[in-house]
Formats: sequence, structure tokens, C-alpha cells
Amino acid sequence: MTTRPPETLNRSILRLAIPALGALIAEPLFLIVDAAMVGHLGVAPLAGLGIAGAVLHTIVGLMVFLAYSTTPAVARRFGAGEVGRAVSVGIDGMWLALTLGAVLALAGVWSTPAVVDAFGAAPDVAENARVYLSISMWGLPAMLIVFAATGLLRGLQNTVTPLWIAGVGFAANAALNAVFIYGFGWGIAGSAVGTVIAQWAVVGAYVVVVGRLARRHTASLRPERAGLGGTARSGGWLFLRTLSLRAAFLATVAVATQLGSAELAGWQIAFTIFSTAAFALDALAIAAQALIGAGLGAGDLAAVRRVLQRTVAWGVWFGVAVGIVIAAASGVVGIVFTGDPAVAALIQPALLVLAVAQPLAAVVFVLDGVLIGAGDARYLALAGVLNLVPYAPALAAVALWAGGGAAGLAWLSAAFFGVYLLARVVTLGLRVRGQRWLMAVA
Repeated sequence: MTTRPPETLNRSILRLAIPALGALIAEPLFLIVDAAMVGHLGVAPLAGLGIAGAVLHTIVGLMVFLAYSTTPAVARRFGAGEVGRAVSVGIDGMWLALTLGAVLALAGVWSTPAVVDAFGAAPDVAENARVYLSISMWGLPAMLIVFAATGLLRGLQNTVTPLWIAGVGFAANAALNAVFIYGFGWGIAGSAVGTVIAQWAVVGAYVVVVGRLARRHTASLRPERAGLGGTARSGGWLFLRTLSLRAAFLATVAVATQLGSAELAGWQIAFTIFSTAAFALDALAIAAQALIGAGLGAGDLAAVRRVLQRTVAWGVWFGVAVGIVIAAASGVVGIVFTGDPAVAALIQPALLVLAVAQPLAAVVFVLDGVLIGAGDARYLALAGVLNLVPYAPALAAVALWAGGGAAGLAWLSAAFFGVYLLARVVTLGLRVRGQRWLMAVA
């Protein structure tokens, strides 16, 4: 990775970020197709899908470290000119994903009845959830392998191939679901079977692509202890980081629940808007991961600093633009989601807080990607825990004194989009101002 003029660096960021955005959108599309098709079966199957989906999202969300630990490890070696070694490290990540996925699948099938019963759903809803979840567990290894394989290709500065594979997988999932749900009359079980088959078909596509890379660069297809250990260590720290994020999200939902049912629904809308805007920022963070890792592998610290500055600048400007859009639409978002003017009035102050915080959120996402790309997983994990220290009392204050209504929801938004995001900006910003993150080992 050599020093580039600004225009070339901008093109490099876009070349990675735009396809990454398309691939990121593909996963929610899988879920939307499942929900739409199952929804035509009735309320009970759709509610059962909601329970099963919540369980699967939690598991998969915690395992996303497989992509985030593989990308910097591969990119570092790619930047150093060791392409064969880079591919081997990525293959080690895929083997680790297969192992973890197999264990989780077996444990998941065994524990499905107890997990579903814990939700306390009506018998017909619970039965649909058990059917879908018990079948879907067999797709877990495939989902985790895809994480690692995607991380491998991102590390090689290739986000186009994952986009194509995700697109084909989405189409296959939709077609198979239609055949199994309606053609064979399998109901919600058909949706699960179709999705699992599509997931393993995607793995097959990645195996072909990675196999060709291995032959081209004489990389080993067998797992190596050093590579597995490195991915596991980095992944363990990133797993802890993800746990801290999940703890913050769940605690916020708990406080929103205490404020009232309408406030909880309003928070769900606000957080959905936040998550939607996060897709583009995630794509920018992925570009930062790949470019930072390659730059450190090449030993070009000046280029690494340029990537840091450019991606942060892009993130801030994007955050400003999105914030303006959210603020302008804040009065009608509630009507779009619910058709209820009262809900629109309830959530508008919270949405305005979200709008103001968008540049802050942008910096958080980008700096997160920068430090992941540098392999600074241990710091990210420890900082994730530290970020909860100011956020916990802020949430407690909202729960005790904010009350309900629009004001209460606005204070909850201020706690999350203000206190929590600000804590993350401080911990991440202090790290990149120094030099130690440049010496992290991916």
C-alpha cells in the first residue's frame, strides 16, 4: 500500500465500501423474504418466526467476530505481500467457524424446546417457533463459515465477490422458500428448510472461490494451529466487545419497557432508523478495516493515517447529511410506521436527538472499523466494558426520574445517542490519537 493522492484514496474507499453496503443489505433481505412468505400462513407462524428469529439473531450477532477477526489478519499479510499466507489465515478462520458452528448447531437443536418455552408464548406460536428454530440451527455452521470467508475476501481488498454471492443467495432463498412453503405445503418448516439450503449453497460458492485462491497462491487448505489460535484469540476479545454492545442495547430496551408500551414502541422505531443509517457507516468501516490492515502490513504508516483521516471525514459528512434528513422527517416517521399521529408526536423529540447525534455515531462506527482493521481487539473489548460505566447511571437516572411520554423517550434517546455514543467516541478517539494501535498484532 503506497502513498496515494486524495482522488485515488477516495476511489479505493468507494471501491470497497459500495459493494460492502450491498452485501450488508442482503442479510436483512433474507429475513424480510422469510417474514413476508411466512406472514401469509397466519399470525401464529409469523409470531413463531419472530421468536425463532430473535434467538438466531442473538447467536449470529455474537459470532460476527469471525468476520472482524479474519479481515485484519488477512489484510495485514496481504499488505506485506504474503498473499499465500493471507489466504491460509483466512482458511483457518473458516475451519474455526465450521467447528464453532457445529457445536452451536448441536447445542441449539438440543436446547430449542427449553429456549422457546422461556418466551412463554401461546402453544400454537411456540410450536411454530420450535419447528423453525430446530431446523434453522443446522444452518448455523454455514452462516459462520460465510462470516469468515467474507472476512477473507475483504482482507484481500475484494468486496465485490461477497456482493455477488449474497445476491445469488438471496434469490435462491426466495425461490426455495416459495417452493417449499407453497408448492410442497410444508408451511413454516418449508421456510426454514429453504433458508438452510440457500445458506449451504452460499458456502459452496465460497468454497469454490477460496479453493481457487488457495491453488493460485499455493495456500494450505488444512487448518493450522497457529492460524486457528490467532483467530480464536482475536475473536475472543471481539466477542467480549460484542457482549458489551448487546448489554447496552438490552439495558436500553429494559428501560424503554419500564417507561411504557407506547414508549417501547417509539424506541423501537427510533432504533430502527438508527440501525438503517448504520448500514452505510458499516460499509465505510469495512473499507477502513481492509485498507488499514493492508497499510499496516506494508509498513506504510503515513497511508494508514491518511485512511483514518479520510474515512472519519467521510463519516462525519455522511452523519451530517443523514441527521438533516432525519430531522426533516421527524414529524412524519411515526405516521409512516404506525399511521398514528399520537405516536408521531411521541417520538419526534427522540428522533431530533438522534438527528443531532448522527455525526457522533458516524465517528464511532468508523473508528471502530479502523481499530478492528489494526487488529486492536483487546483494546476494543476493554473499552467496550469501560463505556458501560457512564452509561449505566445515565440509564438508571432515566428510569428513576424521566417519566413517560415524549419527554421520557427523549431523555432515553439522549442517554443512548448522547452519553453512550460519546463514551465510545472518547475511548476510541483517545486510542487513535496515540501510536499503540499502530503496533497491534492482527
